[in-house]
Amino acid sequence: MNIPATHTFLTRLLLVPIFIGCGSVPSVAFAQTGPSAAAAQKASDQIDFAAAVVEYDSNTETVTAKGNVIVSRDGYTLRADNIIWDRKSGRVFAEGAIRAIGPEGDVAYGDKIELTDALKDGVIDNLLVVLADESRLAAKRGARKDGIYTLDYAAYTACKVIDADGCPKKPSWEVKAVKVVYDPSKKRVVYKGARIELFGLPVIPLPFLSHPVDAKAGSGFLVPSIGFSRNNGAELEQSYYWRISENRDATAAITAFTGAAPLGRLNFRTLEKNGAIELSAYGTYSNRINTSGTSTPVGADVFRGYLEGAGKFQLDPNWSISASGRYASDRTFLRRYDISRDDRLRSTFAAERIGDNSYFSLAGWAVQTLRVSDRQGLTPIALPEIDYRLRMDAPIVGGTIQLQANSLAISRTEGQDTQRAFSSAKWDLRKITGLGQELTLTALARGDVYHSDENASTLTAIYRGDSGWQHRAIFATAADIKWPFVGEAFGGTQILTPRVQMVAAPSISNLNIPNEDSRAVDLEDSNLFTLNRFPGYDRFEDNLRITYGLDWALRKSDFTANINLGQSYRLSNRESIFPDGTGLSDKASDIVGRSEFRFKDLVKLTHRFRLDKDNLAIRRNEVDATVGSRGTYVQAGYLKLNRNIGPTLEDLTDREEIRLAGRVRVARFWSVFGSTIVDLTDTAEDPTSISDGFDPIRHRLGVAYDDDCLSLSLTWRRDYQPVGDSQRGNSFLFRLAFRNLGV
Repeated sequence: MNIPATHTFLTRLLLVPIFIGCGSVPSVAFAQTGPSAAAAQKASDQIDFAAAVVEYDSNTETVTAKGNVIVSRDGYTLRADNIIWDRKSGRVFAEGAIRAIGPEGDVAYGDKIELTDALKDGVIDNLLVVLADESRLAAKRGARKDGIYTLDYAAYTACKVIDADGCPKKPSWEVKAVKVVYDPSKKRVVYKGARIELFGLPVIPLPFLSHPVDAKAGSGFLVPSIGFSRNNGAELEQSYYWRISENRDATAAITAFTGAAPLGRLNFRTLEKNGAIELSAYGTYSNRINTSGTSTPVGADVFRGYLEGAGKFQLDPNWSISASGRYASDRTFLRRYDISRDDRLRSTFAAERIGDNSYFSLAGWAVQTLRVSDRQGLTPIALPEIDYRLRMDAPIVGGTIQLQANSLAISRTEGQDTQRAFSSAKWDLRKITGLGQELTLTALARGDVYHSDENASTLTAIYRGDSGWQHRAIFATAADIKWPFVGEAFGGTQILTPRVQMVAAPSISNLNIPNEDSRAVDLEDSNLFTLNRFPGYDRFEDNLRITYGLDWALRKSDFTANINLGQSYRLSNRESIFPDGTGLSDKASDIVGRSEFRFKDLVKLTHRFRLDKDNLAIRRNEVDATVGSRGTYVQAGYLKLNRNIGPTLEDLTDREEIRLAGRVRVARFWSVFGSTIVDLTDTAEDPTSISDGFDPIRHRLGVAYDDDCLSLSLTWRRDYQPVGDSQRGNSFLFRLAFRNLGV
């Protein structure tokens, strides 16, 4: 019987009596006694079938379908040029453009395929399985039983096997194994006798390899990390990733060294409904060297470690709590094991409420110093710090009023203790005049109360203040006017904005008050027009001054430029409280400015400077530049602070340094990269410096390969500054990462 299928729907109607597994007569009889049960049986037994031509041989009970054949049952679909169904044996044979699609989205291609009529089980020749994440499994022969694939002498890769032009290409890496088992329901591939081939060369044997094949991470071993450092010798790190649940995971790692005891690491992360937490811990046993530079051990085979954690929870739309903590067993552990180069570790907590017009914070923090010359007992502990602010519309005069209340308690185990509380009210009014001028009026009133003791333990005299109870009142007013002029220039739009500000504040008792948060003061373009050019709250600028400046901007389709220049002049004869060298100690301040230029996405140049008011000598010169594309670029940074500051101010030392970094793409996927930091400080900038004016800090040079499925790099780094058991010398790191493969 030859049935030309002129319409797919007609074909399906004609084949329904054939493709019901129990035959048409029993089905009809069953339907008369139990319609709902019969419908369920019909849905489970029926094969959905579509083809251009269908032939049925009643003698052999075989169905032959030809021409774009589609067969589906229970979520499994088979497409082929020709399909033969033997109803007696329950076997389905297909050939020509075969595609077998499973309910999980995996697609199997082959030359010939033999399946059961449930379409779950069978054998495929020249099998290619394309997984849901587009990675591929290939084998000469494979079998599928209960939806699980078993492949003999197979290969797996997550790389693309065709290029942008549609031409075949060799994958960067592939895993070859004696046997491969893929379970679509578990989204996992398990190998036996596996090895990784990199650019066609077998490089890593992996006898117990398994990995997930979807976007979700799965438990398993990660790619080992190989390196060498002057401190610990050759090193090999092996990590295991544990997918605890959909919102929690953990990573455990052991790093073995040839020159030190192994280092253990544990990381835990959880993402909850209202927040997240991340915790890390490191630990080992090793010798500790005195940070004074002597070779005398201060501990033989003692425990050394590091703890770090952070978390934040949003309790409701307004309230949140957060905390972070960092603690190291000694001052050189982080540097020796290349975990961090921070010289201070800060631990914090905060509870905050942010409303439409209000803010509340209850916070605290503590610091562990890792600096060789610092005494831990002099580092501050803030507990608590309370801050509340309320913003409201100002009646009658207009504008806004911000009310603030703040308190802070700072304690030290071996140094000065300070407690502070203040309340303030600040009024701001912004208007646009009829001539287009932007006028801002500000008024501030604040009252402070301080208490301190053990003030003599603070090394810098101007930071101490008087012991016992102190109080002060602060009043300040300001008027700021900007007048922008807009016009065409150089094929674009230019904006020229003169700006003038007047600030008046009566004499304030500053030096009687301890200075905890207003120490690192320096005139910059960012604070030139602020009401108080001291950072923090412990110092307030009390004088009558005028500040003037000019902003110029140019906007074009592919180019932008911004230039700012300004200076201030003190109108009163009151003695300045600013230290020498800050640019603000005389009646006329130094001249500060900033310029920024951008050309498309290829060039970005930022220059910040400060010029001496008397002789235009450069007191601050800071340049940051990036030139190039994403694949090939050069970054340069230069900083020189030559402010003539004496050694009495610990927070304001002069220095000079240069930073260089770059990457050059030498081929489509290959690139060379490097960076360096050089300390150029000498006695001209810092009289206490023992540097010769060219003191390298760190160099880095490497080569990297990156494509759609593989990243590898080899990096050489040299450190020049030894501290304790963190020695100067060379380090090498080899990094290898495969897409979809933890290993």
